[in-house]
Amino acid sequence: MALYNVLKLNKIAKIGTDRLGDNYEASDDCANPDAVLVRSASMHEMELPANLKAIARAGAGTNNIPIDKCTAQGIAVFNTPGANANAVKELVLAGMLISSRKVVSGIEWAKTLKGNGDQVGKMVEKGKSNFAGPEIKGKTLGVVGLGAIGALVANAAVALGMDVIGYDPFLSVAGALKLDSSVAYTANLDDIFAQSDYITLHVPLNADTKGTVCEASIAKMKDGVRIMNFARDGLVNSTDLLAALKSGKIAAYVTDFATDDILGEENVIAIPHLGASTPESEDNCAVMAADEIKAYLETGSVINSVNLPAVKLGKVNGAVRVCVIHQNKPEVLFAITSAFASTNAVESKSRGDVAYTVVDTNDESFGDIAAIEGVINARTIK
Repeated sequence: MALYNVLKLNKIAKIGTDRLGDNYEASDDCANPDAVLVRSASMHEMELPANLKAIARAGAGTNNIPIDKCTAQGIAVFNTPGANANAVKELVLAGMLISSRKVVSGIEWAKTLKGNGDQVGKMVEKGKSNFAGPEIKGKTLGVVGLGAIGALVANAAVALGMDVIGYDPFLSVAGALKLDSSVAYTANLDDIFAQSDYITLHVPLNADTKGTVCEASIAKMKDGVRIMNFARDGLVNSTDLLAALKSGKIAAYVTDFATDDILGEENVIAIPHLGASTPESEDNCAVMAADEIKAYLETGSVINSVNLPAVKLGKVNGAVRVCVIHQNKPEVLFAITSAFASTNAVESKSRGDVAYTVVDTNDESFGDIAAIEGVINARTIK
């Protein structure tokens, strides 16, 4: 089997790279990689090598990867949905608690009492009322986005005695079945704004979700609402947020995205992007990302891709397997399949404007598939 070169743009847990096996060389300085493993490093300014076939993001978000550019060059892009979900869920729950009980500011104040000897106890009793806050039990949590993380947060909040409302216009049947039966579902985002004491965001950042929390939506919210953003910077309009915090409309904002304009502002708790920073999460993401690359390079299987259709394949059923990324047009597919005198198996699936066709054949006399008009990329696996 061919030796595959893998470029690591970030530190990837060894448990993941070890799964690649002896036919892979994973390094930090590979010049012409077959695949890239990445976490948070930005690839937008990176020149994508001609030999690059796959990129796997050890995490759910892919904002740091130029998806359109990759698709145009026939590079499969994968992510690891759900691998860090529990880690983020736990931090969201912590965020709700510290937004209510003023634990962080209380700890910082307690440090200032150092040196007062026996008087510390009395000073604590006198000053602790400044850090009082409500319990979350019995309050209403609005969950915007019921994917892997949002569903876990919703279910955990129910277990903690909260009333939970969920919103997700793309909620699947499988996703709905994962939700606790006590979670109320709404198809109207305004219901979340109007009814929630706490709101937590779990959606990707795109043109539709940018500024989900803004002046207009804040006006629909309860006075004293507390907002958690552990999803993406940009979902919250910081100018409108700060104005609402100053007026008291929003009681607290907890985010995993520290930006200069919100740092140090009263009632803002900015966490340095720790959502997936657990050894368990890093291991889970690394394992899933490595498995996705291995499956794609060795069998052509597409699992958890953000730009290609899902295709699960077994071993090569013939002398050679030809994997083709192409335009989603019938005439292109016809031209590809017509290039083979005989085939053992053909599978073709599409996703938007892109299609992915796999042909297993014993006939190796086919011509240059990549030269067919409409073909973006073609490779063979033996």
